[in-house]
Amino acid sequence: MTTSGPALYFDGRTSARLAATAELGAQSLHIRSPSGDLLAEWPYAELGVFSAPEGVLRLGRPRSPDAARLEIRDSGLAIAFGQRAGAVRRVGEVDRRSRAKVVGWSVAALVSAVLVAIFGVPAIVARLTPLVPVRLEQRLGASVDQQVRLLLDPGTRERPFECGTAAHAGRVAFDKLVHELEAAAALPFPVRASVIRRPEANAIALPGGRVYVFQGLVAKANNPDELAGAIAHEMGHVAHRDGVRVVMQAAGLSFLFGMLIGDFSGGGVAVMAMKTVLQSSYSRETEAAADAYGASLLGRLGRDPHALGAILIRIAGTPGPMAKILLDHPEAEERAAAIDALARAAAPRPGGTDAATLLDDSEWTALKRICATAPQQGVLGKT
Repeated sequence: MTTSGPALYFDGRTSARLAATAELGAQSLHIRSPSGDLLAEWPYAELGVFSAPEGVLRLGRPRSPDAARLEIRDSGLAIAFGQRAGAVRRVGEVDRRSRAKVVGWSVAALVSAVLVAIFGVPAIVARLTPLVPVRLEQRLGASVDQQVRLLLDPGTRERPFECGTAAHAGRVAFDKLVHELEAAAALPFPVRASVIRRPEANAIALPGGRVYVFQGLVAKANNPDELAGAIAHEMGHVAHRDGVRVVMQAAGLSFLFGMLIGDFSGGGVAVMAMKTVLQSSYSRETEAAADAYGASLLGRLGRDPHALGAILIRIAGTPGPMAKILLDHPEAEERAAAIDALARAAAPRPGGTDAATLLDDSEWTALKRICATAPQQGVLGKT
């Protein structure tokens, strides 16, 4: 029985296809480069068969955010795979029991097209966004995250994409700050925030709870409250699911079909979603809602909501190669004035600005140095 043969491997991060060798192990499929290096090892129990042209066996891992695929065109190897792997779930296959579902989705697509013509995309998306399962949003976010990293990652080994290791005093302080915000926000899924090496004073939130804080924003913040306010604003986008909504508006049926089969890797959906999240400027109403959420979150922690308005004023018009894309927000003065009105209208909270600080001086100093090339030594706050 044939146990190895040629195949084409797609790593899920780029559109390039790589010549590879597929080897059928006892419990898993081994994918090797022409030189014999192991590219991937997929347990048979995690595999799924995806739709493909006749004569092509296309394999992947449906439950993994990894969008990698393997194509086998050798009929003998394909038969041997079936014998070795046993029953493998076919992703998106239409059998007798699922034909009614396909017909139902087809009718729904037709009805959706009519609704688009009558009511317009924004109104429909506003109603559909809350119905997207959290788990699907997280899978979409994982695919978008891969594309965002390809765009933003400087790729230098000496300076990793994310600042601060788990033991870095600055990373410990940053995680503490985010944890305080996350506990007060009580979102339906965890927020995964990190500081990345980008000079722009900005932050972005991806679908599924991933938040990237740029190094330039940390540098611009004068105190922990200001940085917390900016992060709280991004948590507002997460809470309101703004990333999913703008992706649905831009991708349309591509997103709906990806949601139907649970696979966002094909058809450029992840790439389109990445460009949409990075390049789309939210409406004034959306930004105002995220500002209000951020100011409210600061208030719940006993901090001064004015801090969010202060840092918005400071970073307005910040120059940089991505400023036009990532800082296309409504006028900072207008937003700061709205935040000031919200803060004055809110009832005073116990402690106010005299409440315990989010970070002490040594923690804040460590956080400001989170992207320093040389890691800090010793205990938190000491260098």
